[in-house]
Amino acid sequence: MFKPIPVAIGLRYLRAKRRNGFISFISFASIIGIALGVMVLITTLAVMSGFQREIRDRMLGMVSHATVTADGRAMEGWQDAMRIARKDPRVVGAAPYIDTQALLRSSRQEPAAIRGVVPGDEAQVSEIADKMVQGSLDDLQPGEFNIVLGKDLALWLGVQVGDRIVVTTDFQVTPLGAVPQLKRFTVSGIFEAGYQDFDRRLAVVNLQDAQRLMRMGEGVTGVRLKLHDMDRAFEVARDLAQELAAAQHSYFRVSDWSMENANMFRALKLEKTMIGILLSLIILMGAFSLLNSQVMLVTDKHADIAILRTLGLTPGGVMKVFMVQGTLIGVIGTVLGVVCGLLLTFNLEHILRAIERAFGVVLMPSDVYYVTGLPIDLQAGDVVMIASVALAMAFLATLYPAWRAARTAPAEALRHE
Repeated sequence: MFKPIPVAIGLRYLRAKRRNGFISFISFASIIGIALGVMVLITTLAVMSGFQREIRDRMLGMVSHATVTADGRAMEGWQDAMRIARKDPRVVGAAPYIDTQALLRSSRQEPAAIRGVVPGDEAQVSEIADKMVQGSLDDLQPGEFNIVLGKDLALWLGVQVGDRIVVTTDFQVTPLGAVPQLKRFTVSGIFEAGYQDFDRRLAVVNLQDAQRLMRMGEGVTGVRLKLHDMDRAFEVARDLAQELAAAQHSYFRVSDWSMENANMFRALKLEKTMIGILLSLIILMGAFSLLNSQVMLVTDKHADIAILRTLGLTPGGVMKVFMVQGTLIGVIGTVLGVVCGLLLTFNLEHILRAIERAFGVVLMPSDVYYVTGLPIDLQAGDVVMIASVALAMAFLATLYPAWRAARTAPAEALRHE
């Protein structure tokens, strides 16, 4: 099969046994360096993506995809918002809610967020009913002033199901001065979301009890939505707010899950980016090894280069010879790294379990990480990006040695042979 002369010579140099064994060792080391960097980067980003997905899924199990509120005031006529939302084919479910901050007190005290919900509607927008470890969300009946606590919050307060706690929400001005509003609630259930912000900082009561506690009448804080496509959350909530504003001649505020947790997702994205950049230095070290081996090869092949030049090979052709060889080394290292990275990623949990059994340690305790296994989310885009970066670094590492080879003067090189 026909091959261009630079490609044929480059492949021959790659296969040939070199007189200087150290050059071959450096070339082998560059392949291993590139492969190791690609493998580690693929596995690390897959694990980080898995943890991000786990955090997002646990968080979205407790919060809504989108929220429509009355922008600082009690939302009246929320029944219209519920009716409009449920008619939208993009909406899975809708539920009213009340949010406020309170101080919970038993033998100890702890601040927490109080969420008023309708138990039947809440199951349409969150998974809190499925996260109950004691009691049931249906125990939150209006007028009974029951409360459901997160597991860590109940543990910190030192209460169990059946115990009573005092909820302080605000201060009321009286002729005697500011008097705190107090109400006793009975703990009817405990949930475990697996996400500390909810397990430690959230308590749930019935919507009507929250209305009486906050003296809101028939108003609510807003309406929460769950959608078929959470990436369209802001668009759907905006449409609902506009339709509701036209019907009630008022303004409403729209937010979605990404806006409400923007800082956390931004931090996770930055962390993944920085770790990716730092681990790319391993690939860069392999590229430097490739550059060194190519420079030494050019020095070793001065006579061959001079002969090729006298036979009519152009300087551009000489550059292509060494670019082909160096690029092939980069391709071999990248392919080897991708294959090993995929194998390591798919078998990483089994490897961790084997290490735990062999050394009698627990590498990921569930009470610390809130997960029972190692979350893996291997994204094709990450693999393509890593492979592209490795190939680009390998290609750039060949440019200087190839340019140096093209500048070789045939007469000067042959004079010393």
